[in-house]
Amino acid sequence: MRSVAEMIELFRERGFRITPQRRLIFTLLAADNSHPTAEELYQRATAIMPEISRTTVYNTVSELVSLGELTPVESLSENGLRYDTNTTPHHHLYCMRCHALVDVGRAFEGVTLSEEDASGYKIVRSQVTFYGYCPRCLAEMERATHADPPTHTGEK
Repeated sequence: MRSVAEMIELFRERGFRITPQRRLIFTLLAADNSHPTAEELYQRATAIMPEISRTTVYNTVSELVSLGELTPVESLSENGLRYDTNTTPHHHLYCMRCHALVDVGRAFEGVTLSEEDASGYKIVRSQVTFYGYCPRCLAEMERATHADPPTHTGEK
């Protein structure tokens, strides 16, 4: 994502007002590579600026998407649509336990569809997501499997 100053300039060029709320949203996103949902962004913003409205956050996210400054990442969990500040073509790793979403910056040769496989669709963007468990969750799951088994108190 561009710097906060560049985002402010882009919004001014497009005729958008630069409000303290928008400036805060730009600041939060510029320092974030966690692929937040709009709701998560709203929660972070209200922790700093309690008077910010949910509508302002959602509208600003929508404006950033329309300007090409955020890329929507399809819903991978119950948390809804997430937004990526990295708008260059790339892929993701997704933890099925903690829902972490991490960028993979490497291209995968041959990940395309033939005209027949595309079934008449005009492909404009693609993304590969690898599903699994992150190292932290793997360690927690490993610890849980090595915990002492429950003891039985009743006898037959």
